[in-house]
Amino acid sequence: MNEEKFTAILPILVAGLVNKIVEETHIRDDEAIEKLYTSQLYAALEDEATKVWTYSVPKLYELFEQEQSTGELELPEY
Repeated sequence: MNEEKFTAILPILVAGLVNKIVEETHIRDDEAIEKLYTSQLYAALEDEATKVWTYSVPKLYELFEQEQSTGELELPEY
């Protein structure tokens, strides 16, 4: 994928994931954003080469939740 398309998709995924975090955990938007931006998941998400951006918001939330509870990010093998 070219950089322009990736740059367009990333904010859409992040917004959806932040909304899901808020919905599921009942925390404020700014708290959800901070938790996401400081996570290993976000680092992987913003790296186009990892292909994490291809996951659905529910799958991204599952990975986020797992990282929050274990402190480790384990990406599925495909």
